[in-house]
Amino acid sequence: MAGEKIRVADIDTPEISEPKCTSEKTLGERATARLTQLVNAGPFELRAWQNRDEDKYGRKLRVLVRNGRSLGDILVAEGLARTWSGRREPWC
Repeated sequence: MAGEKIRVADIDTPEISEPKCTSEKTLGERATARLTQLVNAGPFELRAWQNRDEDKYGRKLRVLVRNGRSLGDILVAEGLARTWSGRREPWC
């Protein structure tokens, strides 16, 4: 998948590029740093997302899985993301 953009499909995280408030930006930065740690901790699988390959921006929709557990679920458990409900929810 070299050069392809990926969207972590199973979570909703706070925005960092266009946050609606300071707390959203702060939490989004923490979520980004933590996801970077998780991704760099070792090999993981990219699994397809529920009958949908891409989002409206052309990013591949994938779930990142290591040892049978979604890396997104780890972010949710740590309070840095929400499980994706099918639509974005406000963080402010």
